[in-house]
Amino acid sequence: MRLIKEKTKINFLGESRRKVALVVSLVVVIASIVSLATRGLEFGIDFTGGILLEVGYPEAADLEGIRSNLLASGFDDAQVQYFGAEDDVLVRLPPQEGDSRAIRERLQEVLAAGGQTVDLRRVETVSPQVGRELTEQGGLAMIFALMMIFAYVMFRFQWKFAAGAVAALVHDVIVTIGFFSIFGLPFDLTVVAAVLAVIGYSLNDTVVAFDRIRENFFKLRGIAADESMNVSINEMLARTLITGLTTLLVLFALLFLGGEAIAPFSIALIVGIIVGTYSSIYTASATALLLGVSAQDLIEPVKDPELVDDLP
Repeated sequence: MRLIKEKTKINFLGESRRKVALVVSLVVVIASIVSLATRGLEFGIDFTGGILLEVGYPEAADLEGIRSNLLASGFDDAQVQYFGAEDDVLVRLPPQEGDSRAIRERLQEVLAAGGQTVDLRRVETVSPQVGRELTEQGGLAMIFALMMIFAYVMFRFQWKFAAGAVAALVHDVIVTIGFFSIFGLPFDLTVVAAVLAVIGYSLNDTVVAFDRIRENFFKLRGIAADESMNVSINEMLARTLITGLTTLLVLFALLFLGGEAIAPFSIALIVGIIVGTYSSIYTASATALLLGVSAQDLIEPVKDPELVDDLP
């Protein structure tokens, strides 16, 4: 027992701390669900359909003047914002009826009003039907990933561990998407890719922790499951912190230096990795403890050869 106390530096899974973590997780998840139900997400044109243009100006652009010109030319509900520098502008428009080439030429004329020479750097057009298909496929991709993860963890460990892993991943997905809803951040296909990456990152963290927990269940016999899990988490703490901090360092560099095009992707990964590290320690392990996981769950039943021989 003395050896165990020396190894266990932080009591992550003490009963009081588990309850506090459960309350915090429930509050954050409920807030995310309420925001998603009431405010929804600021879907990009990948999902809603429409036209996106990136326009370069010779000098700082007048956003109010651009909005007024677009409105006067019949382009309602246009979203105009700087795209990094003040001479780089991003314009989002809802789906437009008519020939796409004619619409593009007309937009270029409107944006160049006043005799300015503009550089039309990027034009993206997505139909509403394609947007609906992408929404459905993105949602199905997440559900399918969670189902396959449950099957994999159950095969490798045990169903109680699998339930803990999936609970942690569902927690990560809801909180990450809810963050975008609460703060009104744009949600596009790059964010869906980031959420799927978060699922993989969080799962890797959880599986590594579960592997050490399984090893210590057999190595540290005669102690409670929560104590064995505490030892395991403390043994993995340095690895978890180093991996998470180095990954966050790269993501913050992408966020501040990569421009606005990659900002939603970076933000989703930053939020997901912070939440995923937390859930690997508390949500996944605490759920397994709540289901009564123990070393006996990992022991394969031994068949008595004599009884097998007596079977007809």
